[in-house]
Amino acid sequence: MLTLEKFKEASEVVKQVTLQTKLVYSEYFSGQTGNEVYLKPENMQYTGAYKVRGAYYKISTLTDQERERGLITASAGNHAQGVAYAAKCFGVKATVVMPTTTPLIKVNRTKSYGAEVLLHGDIYDEACQLAIYRAKEMGYTFIHPFDDLDVAAGQGSIAMEIYGELPDADYILVPIGGGGLSAGVSTLAKLLNPKIKVIGVEPAGAACMKASLAKGQVTTVTDINTIADGTAVKTPGEVIFPYVRDNIDDVITVEDEELVVAFLDMVENHKIVVENSGLLSVAALRHLGVTGKKIVSILSGGNMDVITMSSVVQQGLIFRDRIFTLSVLLPDKPGELSKIADIIAEEKGNVIRLEHNQFVNTNRSIAVELRITMEAFGTEHKEGILAALKKRGYQPKIVQTNL
Repeated sequence: MLTLEKFKEASEVVKQVTLQTKLVYSEYFSGQTGNEVYLKPENMQYTGAYKVRGAYYKISTLTDQERERGLITASAGNHAQGVAYAAKCFGVKATVVMPTTTPLIKVNRTKSYGAEVLLHGDIYDEACQLAIYRAKEMGYTFIHPFDDLDVAAGQGSIAMEIYGELPDADYILVPIGGGGLSAGVSTLAKLLNPKIKVIGVEPAGAACMKASLAKGQVTTVTDINTIADGTAVKTPGEVIFPYVRDNIDDVITVEDEELVVAFLDMVENHKIVVENSGLLSVAALRHLGVTGKKIVSILSGGNMDVITMSSVVQQGLIFRDRIFTLSVLLPDKPGELSKIADIIAEEKGNVIRLEHNQFVNTNRSIAVELRITMEAFGTEHKEGILAALKKRGYQPKIVQTNL
């Protein structure tokens, strides 16, 4: 069982491989929400995520014989690195099955710790099926990424550290995939402070825990569609479910668009790179509906490849009206482009790209199309530019931005 004594033991054991991720006070998110917001930056762990805690503690509880048989696990990335690194520390062999959609950075880092990597399936659940089969076939010891009480105890060490720094915290926001982190954190948090509220956060496109809690039993969701790959799980854990059910106060779901904007906020205001799953607890801040509370958001990981990062930044700028594209029709004669440019310059708009289409009308003297992609400070600035163009007699239309 997950007891206070077990959590204390796990917290001491994981100190051998974890960095002390001190709480970071967020002036930005505190101002945005009217609360006292602190970030628990588990993305700063050596493996880039909290998962090393549960993996290392679990392996520490195995017998020599269980370790010597070799370890196998399945993971969308962060648990993979945690097991690979922990196995290296114990000097044992590890095999990791990862979905084919796993970002390359997670695959390569898992390999760099000495693990054998097998790519299988589109989502975690499919990779897990192969890992379980290989464990039986080859005699490996299977290390479940979340549905294991030892793993959950290791993850719960995060709550021990939060309590040590901020014993009067009112809320902890914790990302949920399969439920190991939320089970460990919520159970220990309630043991240390029964009054604290622990809120789980899931991507709307993979809300298996919310569905399970609504039905009162472990439930599988059929369709998974989210950019939060680390929490893209169809079915939560059977073993840990009772702990989540009894200790999580509520589950909030977050849309992918909110994660995109949260990434931009995090990079610009804290200079911290957090992967989409780790941003769930940040995006959820605006859903709480409370003020004047001390809130800790757990940033569960930061293993994001640069291609995904580039895409998320661009989308974030578009969602925030920091980049937009407009279309205007104007006569095809000298000086017309200059007039448009002068208006944009007066409004402090920054032109990124121009496209001139002479074939929008058979009579070019009546109208040609000019598409302008530009940078603005936000929605108010964008509307000001559009208003200035309309005031000069143009009829600008917003079109889809393709960077």
